[in-house]
Amino acid sequence: MKRIVTIVLSLFFVASGFVFAQSVDMAEAEALLRKADENTSFEGVDFSANYAMVQDRPGQGKSLIEATMYRRDSMAAFTIVITGPENDKGKGYVQFDNGLWFYDPHDKQFTFTSAKNKFQNTNANNSDFSPQHFCRDYKIEKATRVKLGSFACVLFELKAVSKNVDYPSLKLWVTEDDGLLRKKEDYSLSGQLLRTTAIPSYQQVSNRFVPNSMLIVDNLRGKKLDGKMQYEKTQVTVTNVSFAKRSDLIYTKKYLELMGQQ
Repeated sequence: MKRIVTIVLSLFFVASGFVFAQSVDMAEAEALLRKADENTSFEGVDFSANYAMVQDRPGQGKSLIEATMYRRDSMAAFTIVITGPENDKGKGYVQFDNGLWFYDPHDKQFTFTSAKNKFQNTNANNSDFSPQHFCRDYKIEKATRVKLGSFACVLFELKAVSKNVDYPSLKLWVTEDDGLLRKKEDYSLSGQLLRTTAIPSYQQVSNRFVPNSMLIVDNLRGKKLDGKMQYEKTQVTVTNVSFAKRSDLIYTKKYLELMGQQ
């Protein structure tokens, strides 16, 4: 784990270094961005995996959240069941019919929530667990070949064309050879950096790519310690990936109610 974090941090802080003389042809850039979209989507199959999320708040220590994720992208549906810590066990989220609900087994109530909200007070958004739609929701302002560490990437600068997005402006680093997202910066309308995500490595399962780990840094929330600004961050590790068919029951409120009784 220490080695993974070191690699992630090196990617996160490495400047985009060497830039080739010419920008990327727009048709070529659009094709690569479509491939990046496709790599985040698992159409035609069910996806499931275990997520371990270590939240690091400077000066407050670390906390661990564990969850099992189920996705059926053909229905734009997903279910997340929290499996730890013990006091949060049984809580969960279910998305279907363009709605997202949070379930708390303690009061046995569902609360309507938003994809833009933070997941369990971490630095991840609820929308981070869904397929990304960069081509649909954003316009390419600029695309340039760069180096990100050892990766040959295209750096995309995107502006939102949809109001239904988390952030109005993005920068994406996408590897040219496989169309995998390696780094993402989220910006406000005024151009302030809000959040940074680094994805240094992927696992290939059934010819599909899933991140091994991600580091999400909140560039607004932090604390100065020993004279140095340290930001909140969440380390996400993904294991036990499967694309096996799942029961339709999993993508319902009833399933969360059943899990909350265990």
